[in-house]
Amino acid sequence: MEKIKLGMVGCGRMMKRHAMVIQMVDNVEITAVCDVVRERAEDVATVLNNPHVTTDYRTMVEHVDAVLVALPHDLHYECGLFFARQKKHVMMEKPLCNTEAECLKLIEVCEEEGVVLMCAYPVRFWPGVNKLKELVDSGEYGKVMQMSVWTEQFTKYDELHWINTARVGGGQLFSHGCHYIDILLWFLGNPVKGMHFGTRVGTPWLLGEGTSAATIVFENGAIGYHGATWGARGSRLGYDFQIQTEKGLLEYDHHAGEVRVYDKLSAHEPGEHEEGKENFHLVWQRDKELTKETQYEIKHFADCIINGTKPLTDGRSTLQGLRVIWKLYEAEKNNVVADLRGLGLN
Repeated sequence: MEKIKLGMVGCGRMMKRHAMVIQMVDNVEITAVCDVVRERAEDVATVLNNPHVTTDYRTMVEHVDAVLVALPHDLHYECGLFFARQKKHVMMEKPLCNTEAECLKLIEVCEEEGVVLMCAYPVRFWPGVNKLKELVDSGEYGKVMQMSVWTEQFTKYDELHWINTARVGGGQLFSHGCHYIDILLWFLGNPVKGMHFGTRVGTPWLLGEGTSAATIVFENGAIGYHGATWGARGSRLGYDFQIQTEKGLLEYDHHAGEVRVYDKLSAHEPGEHEEGKENFHLVWQRDKELTKETQYEIKHFADCIINGTKPLTDGRSTLQGLRVIWKLYEAEKNNVVADLRGLGLN
């Protein structure tokens, strides 16, 4: 079986877990790891099969066919451009780049060099999310009225960490919410208008908003909502996806690993609980313990390289999602509703 030799650029705290999970992918071998702090790269290498270890990603070229770039956001463009010009395929951690000009240039160079460019949006490839999409696309539950994506976590690094600076390129919506704007566009289609509100209350260490609420109206009449916080001191929903349709409520609870269909109203009054009177049925359940689930997007990336196909989260569709976010930010600043026409994932 043909194997893609993958290099990992940037060995922050999530990369060791990524490396362990990626080894589940049968057509990928991690052959090089890089970090400016050599000890971090060496730590990731401990779970791998003797990869090339370096502090300079330029020395990785002869060891790899492709790279996964997980650097601070402001370094995505420079690093991606380097590997594209060396004819190496690029999977870029989100967001693709910090500006539209950088995104467009990186996309164009990858196209000119004939290399695959994919943005690391793993949520697109989670089996539970795909099951939810399958239920929506089946038409069995009628038209979608509203889709909500909620995420809650506590994100705080040391005071000098780059994520607390302008290097991050925006706030919570740009840095993390880009995953879920992508999901809303994928599920609901072409956006028409929207609004965003963000606050630093509870997350004063961040330069941009740490808690975010975005609402988008789509051409098909559906409303999409993404609410999220990086300041959660407690969690109930975790990562939760809910879709209200004409015939019921569809939900994916990521932490529980369950897709549920609620197709009848609760038999008891709000605030009461009646044992044995659940108003949903389970249609899918994850069969393994929760991981980062990075293996699914890496497998897709490798398959695209081997088969010469376009990734689901390619550069141009990724840029469309970022354009939505930038439009929402601009409208929030000007206290107006954002015009999002023409920014779908066609």
